[in-house]
Amino acid sequence: MEYVGLNEYLPANNGEYMVKTHRLLRDVAETDLLIIPPPFGDTEKGIRANAEAIPYFKQLYEKGSGLASLCIGAFLLAETGLLSGKKCSTHRAHVSEFRERYPDVEVEDGAVITEHNNIYSSGGANSLWNLVLYLVEKFSDRETAIMISKYFALDIGRDSQSQFAIFKGQRNHGDKDIQKVQDYIEAHYPDKLSIEMLAGIIHTGRRTFERRFKEATNNTPIEYIQRVKIEAAKSSFEASRKNVTEIMWDVGYTDTKAFRDIFKKITGLTPVEYRNKFAKLSCEA
Repeated sequence: MEYVGLNEYLPANNGEYMVKTHRLLRDVAETDLLIIPPPFGDTEKGIRANAEAIPYFKQLYEKGSGLASLCIGAFLLAETGLLSGKKCSTHRAHVSEFRERYPDVEVEDGAVITEHNNIYSSGGANSLWNLVLYLVEKFSDRETAIMISKYFALDIGRDSQSQFAIFKGQRNHGDKDIQKVQDYIEAHYPDKLSIEMLAGIIHTGRRTFERRFKEATNNTPIEYIQRVKIEAAKSSFEASRKNVTEIMWDVGYTDTKAFRDIFKKITGLTPVEYRNKFAKLSCEA
């Protein structure tokens, strides 16, 4: 594998050190696979700094090269237009920003790896290792991928970022009425909340309210309530010694099966699995 770039030396980690490239990007006529790393810091600045490279990405793909983005490298990949109408993943903290900038791309919120027509993407941070293992298996064989996963103690089977997600309701939509409802939900999530009651807060009908809420937050009101409840439950598991039933009641659930099913749907883990993985109790045992 070669390191290629726009310049012979590439500054890394905000200029802390330099990476010497083997070749310049303009000298690469074809390759089996091009991996696009994440730009450092602000995504807008990263796109501007790498604007000259974006046409090369597209040219290489059109000549048969595979393209793979790591983390927020998905922004650079999306700038080529090649993701239009396709799916991709990126760091969960940047999903809303990505959706706003590229509305014609379907972001798989929580996905660790996506593949579509020789275009690959990974989620945030350490998800890049899952994509690397996936690519090793695809371009080599599974035995090699398993050997690498064991050698570096990497989880070869992880396909979701959900257990690491932190839900922060979409709030930069500009709809002050919906923001008012979001505030109410987040303050009263343990209570029994109905759609009619929430719609009444902003004096609108149910259908209009549901449409506006979905457009603003990318969640239905019910989904939003569930995610706020589960985020509160996660925080309680992480910071307290309460058992699953106590936390279930605290966040407003009375049905154990419903709580378990929704918790697993959102996080990818059961409440017990999440508690065992992230609770203070686990660390102190």
